[in-house]
Amino acid sequence: MSPFIVMSLLFGLTFGQTASLCAPSEYIIHVEKRECAYCLAINTTICAGFCMTRDSNGKKLLLKSALSQNVCTYKEMLYQTALIPGCPHHTIPYYSYPVAVSCKCGKCNTDYSDCVHEKVRTNYCTKPQKLCNM
Repeated sequence: MSPFIVMSLLFGLTFGQTASLCAPSEYIIHVEKRECAYCLAINTTICAGFCMTRDSNGKKLLLKSALSQNVCTYKEMLYQTALIPGCPHHTIPYYSYPVAVSCKCGKCNTDYSDCVHEKVRTNYCTKPQKLCNM
């Protein structure tokens, strides 16, 4: 192997974390309540992308600091609230949701992130849709 390829590979492994593609990404959340007449489509941002991960198959041979299973998660976020249209008076018509301001590669925090990727698609409307641009 040429020295250039070896150095490029070492550079990529060493600084790959800083070059990860984890950033705020546009996303549409569909929100509806059983009592309300409409489904609300909310434009927001979430953290999405690639984070450098190291395989733990050699965990007996490597230092613990050399192993990482990082995910793209929130570095900074804020919450916004939307009004779901067509709700009767006895129903609370508000829905609060997170907006990613900045993202980072790090350990998944289950306090504010869903750390499991599910294959079932649940982000859709069953009622007529209204768009909310926040």
